[in-house]
Amino acid sequence: MTQTMRAVEISAPGGPDVLRLTERPVPSPAAGEIVIRLAFAGVNRPDALQRAGAYAPPPGASDLPGLEGAGTIAAIGEGVAGWSVGDKVCALLPGGGYAEYVATNAAHALPVPEGMDLKAAACLPETFFTVWSNVFMRGGLQAGERFLVHGGSSGIGTTAIQLARIFGARVFVTAGSAEKCAACLKLGAEVAINYTEQDFVEVMRAEGGANLILDMVGGPYIPRNIKALADDGRLVQIAFLQGPRVEMNFVQVMTRRLTITGSTLRPQSDAAKAGIADALRKEVWPLLGAARLAPVMDSEFDLTEAAAAHTRMESSAHIGKIVLRVSGD
Repeated sequence: MTQTMRAVEISAPGGPDVLRLTERPVPSPAAGEIVIRLAFAGVNRPDALQRAGAYAPPPGASDLPGLEGAGTIAAIGEGVAGWSVGDKVCALLPGGGYAEYVATNAAHALPVPEGMDLKAAACLPETFFTVWSNVFMRGGLQAGERFLVHGGSSGIGTTAIQLARIFGARVFVTAGSAEKCAACLKLGAEVAINYTEQDFVEVMRAEGGANLILDMVGGPYIPRNIKALADDGRLVQIAFLQGPRVEMNFVQVMTRRLTITGSTLRPQSDAAKAGIADALRKEVWPLLGAARLAPVMDSEFDLTEAAAAHTRMESSAHIGKIVLRVSGD
């Protein structure tokens, strides 16, 4: 390992143009950590929120953006078992993914699935941790249930469609164009609702209501989600692209026995994230290795083009995941 590395930092809160290539010291692993030489890093909405000054890193985390990546283990900290230098891994990161090297908790890393390259593997952690923990662990999705995913063509959405279909749910999605709806149907959605032309509340009520809704829109979608749920339905909120504040009558929640819950991934404890990783290794990683599902790739940018990657993501024109090529190994 060298002593310095290329990295992209946030020079000041603002738009994509505040992302700046810089040089940083290579991190050393603390006890329980590994250092990964990254080949690719995933680009996610929380990165843009952090860049804008709206999503601060947790205490002790790197100030660099980047919550997932894949590469090879370059160093191992005290007390780490089960990994060796040179192993190919993908990992959930506390931050620091927009760099050539990153340190992370060893329990938050997973082996690159059999037959998958590092580019695809870099798209797994943030999205799969989020979907598995919210849809299956928190939301309790069961086979045969009607599952509505908002933003079906996003990285989260394309992952949720595939996992829900594999585990036997009926999948409904919303998306903003015919192209995006077609992509969702190809992945296994039963119904794709173009929200510029149709009302998802009417569609879901005609089907008997959604048993589970995964929402990242928020704002005016929240009361509409309540109307779209079946009795005893569950709403899981994971983001607020249209804001977290809304006025709502909770009578329906009470009389129809609805559940409203949600979570964010980054602030959760190391133990909680390790538990999600263990569940993924057992339940999902064999499916990835058997090519029964895979991340949907939208576009690739060089590390030096991080601003362009953020512009692409914030345009909402993408379908699936955006990645940064860090070293290209």
